[in-house]
Amino acid sequence: MARPDLHDRIAALRKLRVAQDRVRVRRIVSRRDGVRVETEGRWLVAFSSNDYLGLSQQFQVTTALQDAAGRDGVGSGASHLVSGHHAAHVALERELAEWLERPAALLFANGFLANLAVQQALLGEEGDVCVQDRLNHASLLDASRLAGCRLRRYPHADAEGAIRQLRNVPEGAAMLATDGVFGMEGDVAPLRGLALVARVQKAMLYVDDAHGIGVRGPQGRGSVAEARLGVEDAPLQLVALGKALGGYGAAVVGDAALIQHLAETARPYLHSTALPPALAAASSEALRQARRDEWRREKLTGLVDRFRTRAAAAGLDLGLSETPIQPLLCGPDAQALAWSAALERAGYWVPAIRPPTVPEGTARLRVTLSALHTPEQVDGLVDALAATRVPAPQAETVA
Repeated sequence: MARPDLHDRIAALRKLRVAQDRVRVRRIVSRRDGVRVETEGRWLVAFSSNDYLGLSQQFQVTTALQDAAGRDGVGSGASHLVSGHHAAHVALERELAEWLERPAALLFANGFLANLAVQQALLGEEGDVCVQDRLNHASLLDASRLAGCRLRRYPHADAEGAIRQLRNVPEGAAMLATDGVFGMEGDVAPLRGLALVARVQKAMLYVDDAHGIGVRGPQGRGSVAEARLGVEDAPLQLVALGKALGGYGAAVVGDAALIQHLAETARPYLHSTALPPALAAASSEALRQARRDEWRREKLTGLVDRFRTRAAAAGLDLGLSETPIQPLLCGPDAQALAWSAALERAGYWVPAIRPPTVPEGTARLRVTLSALHTPEQVDGLVDALAATRVPAPQAETVA
C-alpha cells in the first residue's frame, strides 16, 4: 500500500471542514479599550473574552508588568530547575497558596502544560486510570492520552456515573478529574458529590478551576472554596492566570508533598522555560486586586442577572448557567455562524462555537460577561440577539 501524502490528506480535511461550516478564522485585534476592540478597521463591543474581572488592562497591573520588565527583562532565560526560577515566581506561588488556603503552589507556562504535568507525574504506572467528565476541557482529556493512563468518561456532571466508572477499574492508582466551571456550558461541577465519590473509591479529586478562580467563592477563591472542600478533599487544583486574573500562565495548588513531586518529576515543568518574571509580578498584583475589589464580582453578578432576566423576557433560551459564561444553543453550525455575523453587523463580537469544541449538534454562541461591561451594553446585546433570533434547537445540550 502506498504511503499517504500528507498534503493530500490536509486538502481533503479542509474540504470537509468547508462543507461542514467548520473552517477556523483568526481575527486580528488592532487595539483594545476595555471591552471595546478594533478588528479589521471597526470597533466592536466584545462579549468574547475570559477577562471576567476586567484586570488585563487595569492600571496597577500593567504598571507592575512594565516595572518588572524594566528591572528583570522580557524572559526568564531558562527552566525553573536550571536558572529561570525568579523571586517573582516564588512570591506569586506563596500568594496563590495563601489566598487559596493551600500548603503550596507551582507555576506553569499555561494550563495545558499544568494538566499534562499532573497526570504524567501521578498516573505513570500500568493500570492507572483517570475518570473524567465528558465535557472536560481538551487539555484534561489530552493529558490522559499523553500520560498513557486509561481514560474513562462519565456523563456530564453525573457523580453516579463517575462512581460507576471508578468501580469498573478496581486496580491501579485513580484520579477523578473535572472542570470546576465548564468553559462552554457555564455550569458548575457537583464538587461535593464528586469529593465523596473520590473518597469512597480511594481516588484523588483534581479540579481544573480555570473559569472559577476570581469569580466564584469567598474572595473569588473559586469553585473548590465555594463547595467548602479542604485540601484533603481536593488535593490538587488548577488556577488559571489568564482568565479572571487577566494575565497569562497557570499554577497547580494543593498538597505540599504532591506539589514537590511535580516540581521534581513532571516533564512539562522540568523541560519548559519558566514564565517571564514580569508576568508573574503582574499576576501578583492582579491577585491582590481580585481579592480586594469585591465590587468587581458584585457588578459581574449583577450583569449576569440582568442579561439572563432580559434574555428570558425576550424569549431566548440560555440554559442553567449562573456564571459569566452564557451559551445560547443554535444547533447547526451554519446557524451559529449566521447569528454571530448578524450580531457583528449590529456592533457586537460574540463568537460561534462549533464541534469538535462542543458536541455534535450543539453549536452555540458563547456570550461572556465582564465587570467592565455597562448595563447599556448588556441591554443592547439582548436587543440585538432578539432581533436576530434563531429557533431553539431540538438536540440535547449534553452528548
